[in-house]
Amino acid sequence: MGNTSEGIIHEVKKTICGKDYVIAQTLTAMLAGGHILMEDVPGVGKTTMALAFSKTMGLNFGRVQFTPDVLPSDITGFSMYDRDTDSMKYQPGAIFHNLFLADELNRASSRTQSALLEAMEESSVTVDGTTYVLPKPFIVIATQNPTGASGTSLLPDSQIDRFMVRISIGYPSSKDEKAMIERRKNGVNPMDSVRPICDVNTIMQMQAEVNNVFVHEKVIDYIIALINKTRGNADLLRGASPRATLALTSMAKSHAYLNGRNYVIPQDVQRVFLPVITHRLILTPEAEVNSRKTTDIAKEILASATVPKV
Repeated sequence: MGNTSEGIIHEVKKTICGKDYVIAQTLTAMLAGGHILMEDVPGVGKTTMALAFSKTMGLNFGRVQFTPDVLPSDITGFSMYDRDTDSMKYQPGAIFHNLFLADELNRASSRTQSALLEAMEESSVTVDGTTYVLPKPFIVIATQNPTGASGTSLLPDSQIDRFMVRISIGYPSSKDEKAMIERRKNGVNPMDSVRPICDVNTIMQMQAEVNNVFVHEKVIDYIIALINKTRGNADLLRGASPRATLALTSMAKSHAYLNGRNYVIPQDVQRVFLPVITHRLILTPEAEVNSRKTTDIAKEILASATVPKV
């Protein structure tokens, strides 16, 4: 599937200039079957990237712009009385898509944010005691403005942990920003040139192939050692969860797959460690006072762990 993944990346790059690492990490997470949290300031291309991925991967796309008045039923759906059948009929919510973009998720109320929990974990929603299965594949890309921005609230820890990766796009370089302007000359929209590369069945096949990538016992021990180092770090109030262990393994397998291998090497783990781990770590008050960053701590953990020879 090398040509397919290369084609997807090529098409998405038509809309996003100079962010090859971000595009690659997003595709890695999607093929690993994970959900993606994009934390960044407005206007850097988060929504554009999500739309480009859905278009080139042939995924059914849905979007909700979250505000404080968005209700849980807007997301999960609701039951209403049907006079023709004299019974309650379920009306599906906005989440019933292959790729669901939760735009500015941290502007919603905590009750509405929590409506996504079951969907992200179980790929289903339960309304009035009945469970409805979401389409496969099901991927959430959520965007949020940095904490402290006007009108935002913290996402619940339980929800943060359900995102396989957190990615920041960041501002473009001057060169890339100039290229962005050039691409839009004469009213041209780069999104119009994005071509479908594959379909839902191909994506599911690729996800299955990622799942079958081999992980040596020494690499598994390396992953567990890295996770354990987050739990015993003096600067961290809370380390990575067992869910993070599974996410790190899945991301490493997907990274290996995208690099043309059916087995994981330690370098795969290292390449995906930061986006998988940093959003799950909670600093101690002392570490916050000392301006410590979870990214720096994660880098120190990587540097201190013994790398196995496989």
